[in-house]
Amino acid sequence: MFGICNLAIIPLRFEPSDRSEIVSQVLFGEHFEIIDKQNQWSKIKLQYDEYEGWVDSKQYQLISEENFKRLSTDSIILNADLIEYITGPNNLLMPIPLGASLSFLNNDEINTAQFDFEGTKISGVKDKASLIKTAYMYLNAPYLWGGKTPFGIDCSGFTQMVYKLNGYNLKRDASQQALQGDPLSFIEESEPGDLAFFDNEEGKIIHVGIIMSDNYIIHASGKVRVDRLDHLGIYNMETSKHTHKLRVIKKII
Repeated sequence: MFGICNLAIIPLRFEPSDRSEIVSQVLFGEHFEIIDKQNQWSKIKLQYDEYEGWVDSKQYQLISEENFKRLSTDSIILNADLIEYITGPNNLLMPIPLGASLSFLNNDEINTAQFDFEGTKISGVKDKASLIKTAYMYLNAPYLWGGKTPFGIDCSGFTQMVYKLNGYNLKRDASQQALQGDPLSFIEESEPGDLAFFDNEEGKIIHVGIIMSDNYIIHASGKVRVDRLDHLGIYNMETSKHTHKLRVIKKII
């Protein structure tokens, strides 16, 4: 079975319970495979990054395997504004966030609600330099574990969405993203748009941010913010302390 998110944002949970931890979010238009069901809950695997979790079965629309495959090969078209509106039946408006997928709107078999979108769309692969411009759209977004929108986002959700809006595919978690791309030996070798990863005392990757020019980094920690980056890690200029220990720098693009 296959489905698509037809609501603005739905929580993706670790277990089939409303009390369970939210591990990520499914944005409007994202499609997925349904791999298990328990009562009112469906375990899904997102097509974009193969991330798995549980969603409430009342919060998505079923689609055929044929349409799932078609969406999986179609060009990705995304909402390019912080927030926009989908127009539904009787001109009812539904807000959707930055990065919501619009690829299915021209498919009448899926778009049975006759959603219409008149906002700004983005698609295709952009120049690497545009990553920083996109990252600034999330500036001051509050940190939210599992979040993927300007209204709440975590560190790897931030990097994934910035890359996705520019046509590049990143996995969901920082530890997964750290396995992508090519490592760099020194900060001086990096370019704006490269990723810096940070670990804990056990050596586990726990944080990621996007490198900017002149040894700055933009990342989600409390909020999406800009800090200094040096060979030790992230230096918070407000507290005059290092907050994250640098593990590796990766060139993804």
